[in-house]
Amino acid sequence: MSKKKSTPSTSAAGKPRKKELIPRVIAFLTQHGDRQFNHKQIAAALDVRGEEGRRVLIGALDKLRDEDVVLETSRGRYRINNRGLMLEGRFERRSNGKNFFVPDDDGNIIYIPERNSRHAMNGDRVRVQLLAKRKRAETEGTVVEILERSRNRFVGILEVQRHFAFLALDSKFLANDIFIPVEDLNGARNGDKVLVEIAEWPEKAGNPVGKVIDILGRPGDNDTEMHAILAQYDLPRTYPAEAEKLAGRIPEKIDAKEIDRREDFRDTFTITIDPKDAKDFDDALSLRRLSPGRWEVGVHIADVTHYVKPGDPVDREAENRATSVYLVDRTIPMLPEHLSNGVCSLRPREEKLCFSVIFTLNDKAEILQSRLARTVIKSNSRLTYEDAQAIIETGRGDFSAEILQLHHFARQLRERRFAGGAINFDRYEVKFNLDEKGKPLGVYFKEAREANHLIEEFMLLANKNVAESIGIAPRGKQPKTFVYRIHDAPDPEKLETFNTFILRFGHKIKPEGSKTEVAKSINTLLDKVRGRPEENLIETIAIRTMSKAVYSTGNAGHYGLAFDHYTHFTSPIRRYPDMLVHRLLARYLEGGESVDRAPLEELCKHCSQREQMAASAERDSIKYKQVEFMSDKIGKTYDGVVSGVTEWGIYVEINENKCEGMIPIRELDDDFYELDEKNYRLVGRRTRREYRLGQPLAIRVARANLDRKQLDFTLA
Repeated sequence: MSKKKSTPSTSAAGKPRKKELIPRVIAFLTQHGDRQFNHKQIAAALDVRGEEGRRVLIGALDKLRDEDVVLETSRGRYRINNRGLMLEGRFERRSNGKNFFVPDDDGNIIYIPERNSRHAMNGDRVRVQLLAKRKRAETEGTVVEILERSRNRFVGILEVQRHFAFLALDSKFLANDIFIPVEDLNGARNGDKVLVEIAEWPEKAGNPVGKVIDILGRPGDNDTEMHAILAQYDLPRTYPAEAEKLAGRIPEKIDAKEIDRREDFRDTFTITIDPKDAKDFDDALSLRRLSPGRWEVGVHIADVTHYVKPGDPVDREAENRATSVYLVDRTIPMLPEHLSNGVCSLRPREEKLCFSVIFTLNDKAEILQSRLARTVIKSNSRLTYEDAQAIIETGRGDFSAEILQLHHFARQLRERRFAGGAINFDRYEVKFNLDEKGKPLGVYFKEAREANHLIEEFMLLANKNVAESIGIAPRGKQPKTFVYRIHDAPDPEKLETFNTFILRFGHKIKPEGSKTEVAKSINTLLDKVRGRPEENLIETIAIRTMSKAVYSTGNAGHYGLAFDHYTHFTSPIRRYPDMLVHRLLARYLEGGESVDRAPLEELCKHCSQREQMAASAERDSIKYKQVEFMSDKIGKTYDGVVSGVTEWGIYVEINENKCEGMIPIRELDDDFYELDEKNYRLVGRRTRREYRLGQPLAIRVARANLDRKQLDFTLA
């Protein structure tokens, strides 16, 4: 691949181009605020030379003056127009090659032409100058300053020429390939998949300059591709030696003095229920009958913070990771395996330290009392969800009486939660049968059943109770600073749009009213569409309508769960916010003062961001395996349903295996199709033929691009 560096301020003949000079003028004047400059000063600052350059610069200044972007304060003197035209926010590159700016105030997105992008990358925080709106054109802007880079490392395939190399990127995070001097290849060969760090991007250069910092392997190899996904999201794949060494020195045997300091549950019936492939058991349930109609249920959580101390190497690494990452074929744990699968894991018939919430319940699963305690437990058995489900369905098996009683409580807790306005999103998980090399042999789906709900309800109850114990302060006192898991109510406009869309299927929701009324109407809808052709489609759009749940020190409640107070306490082996919550609880239970809010809020933001990165990596690994699974099925036809409509094509999900691909807009050659965003459809300008979300469609598999994790379909 032969490529040349371009110089954006001049054409091939050396003459400046007005359209590429304009963003540089704006950036220079913006940088100097209210100062005024004549055209000679601006030309000198931008290195614009010669009579022709001067003429083009004056033309650019005249254009910017006519559009009110700059002010001509006196004859021949210019400054930036700061009157409400500057915004800060996030720069986004879309997979169709367009760039957009998303303002911090969540206002309308603004189109940014590539020539005005100032080398901004996907996710960068930028300052943008709005340009005057042209007739029949969308609002445009120009990046005047990059405030904060979101990333400077990229994954791709190396293309080595005689005197230089380029990185062809796997994704659309960056519009340009990265130029790499041969002395910075660090042993990488042509065709290798590598991780490259951008070292510089000179303003006049068309391509950034980078260096190879990690050789991931040969494209198509399973380990290479999984490592590439992790690297793309800046997620680690190995543990630092210092942290591993420190963790390895922690003994599994518990000191007798520590046991004496704790509430002893070793002789109380206790059980763990987890997925069959789980190795880190961070929660257990105990059950004890106190008297007729009174029960004690303990939610016991691995006491990770007893072993991991603030600021030690293990803690620093856990804070950086913030979460375990679950790819299709592997788990990248937040903690070293000696802790996550050994010392802290609540394995059966082993004494383990826990932080516990102990509930006294009546037969109706109503809480009579609750308390927090540091405990020691000894689990009687480890059940898989399948084991517990069999007991629930048949009433037979080891510990059936205890499992059925816990199920009885969980069912009542669940019913009350939904009656109180919680939203019932029970979605399936896509799973793969893999061979020893990681190649997908088949696709299957996991759905949550009663055994999953049993554990879920007690974890929710514990998280809610812990949040209330801190968030509800005695009268006359302020609650102490805490970490909450918050979920805002959906935007009313989005709810109205969603309601308009589902009307075509004969359904409706209540987009206005109290939280409980709106949530109940959504639940009624989800129940009504269960098992119908439009089920997956409507549930998907309903989820998109919701806000994202995040961590925060400011309690805003959890809309989806219908809880006024909620936190994450029950998974400290795999989530750093849970470790923060454990430490805060320990501090406050001992009478400690409230911690400083500001640094804790920064940690909350960090954890929320890492959680989103981990979720994106998981989705990419699933997408890769779906494309790999379909790669030997080119030419085959399948029935599917339209799962997305965009101006560049139609996304279709295959019914039998849930693999999603795209029919590019160029394949729809019988008409010119326009996007009707509000109604989730493409409409032919001449024929009025439409392709709409949820529409059944037969497709043929045309291409499977593993590098792009992309399936292309054609109409069958």
